[in-house]
Amino acid sequence: MDTEKPLTKIFLSASIPSPDRNKIYFDTADIIAIRDAIKALATVIIPKCHLIWGGHPSITPLIRYVLERMNSKVQSHVTLYQTLFYEDGFPEDNFSFENVILTPRFDTSKESLEYMRARMIQDNDFRVGIFIGGMEGINDEYEMFSKAHPSALVLPIASTGAAADLLFQKTKNSNMRLKNDFAYQSLFSELLADFIKF
Repeated sequence: MDTEKPLTKIFLSASIPSPDRNKIYFDTADIIAIRDAIKALATVIIPKCHLIWGGHPSITPLIRYVLERMNSKVQSHVTLYQTLFYEDGFPEDNFSFENVILTPRFDTSKESLEYMRARMIQDNDFRVGIFIGGMEGINDEYEMFSKAHPSALVLPIASTGAAADLLFQKTKNSNMRLKNDFAYQSLFSELLADFIKF
């Protein structure tokens, strides 16, 4: 009988801000840092934990890139959530993952995303929430995440700018490494050491 301890679930909320949306996010975003942080996080997390995120066309390809360079046995360590509202525009990257959870389409994107986020955040027992770059969705997901998982570790990676930096300020986080440390692989390895299953 397999008595192996379940992998720690870690939630990722991230996106690269669009220039067509609220300028407060795009103008403060460090796009290179966002990409570097996501690739580093996936590299550190996927072999040891279970990474869960909501599909975003600027993020999913980065996670696929990292995953494809790992042993295929870690496919079970990632889960992608996606709402069927965007079914017609699903990127090809979505079909590279074994674990994809599709949530129903509602009349509007707002309703569809709200439902997807509720299922993603409330149906999983997260120990950690990581917020990188992003726009309005970061705030929505943080509010939902903090209510559903009040004892979880929350890491807004302020060095990536955009919504993550605003969240860092809002939560009055005192860990200045989240603001100033761009060596993301070592940063995540150290901050998540207690959660990573070796």
